[in-house]
Amino acid sequence: MKLLLVDDDAFLRDMYGMKFSECGHVIDTAENPTAALTKLSQVTDFDAILLDMVMPGMTGVEMIESIKAQFPGLKTKFIVLSNQGQSEDIESAMKAGALGYIIKAESIPSDVVKKVEELVKK
Repeated sequence: MKLLLVDDDAFLRDMYGMKFSECGHVIDTAENPTAALTKLSQVTDFDAILLDMVMPGMTGVEMIESIKAQFPGLKTKFIVLSNQGQSEDIESAMKAGALGYIIKAESIPSDVVKKVEELVKK
């Protein structure tokens, strides 16, 4: 799988990046939605975009909506990876187009990799 991980926490980007790489996946990272949109203007063949809900400049929901508007033919799947676990957060992400919602605090990194693999295979 080829993934784009968007999270403003450098430690989490590095940790998840290493875990996905160890499992044989190609992972690119962006520290915020603006950087992710810049990467997508150059490369669009990601199988999935993993994104946080709370980031500077744009929420996860706003980022999904922005990507869908700017890249209407994009087949990439959106998976939220966040500590925001309120039902309204999950509902708004899914309504915006997220395929899945993983709560960081409830999953160890290897479980996150497994969940992402399962969601992308759908």
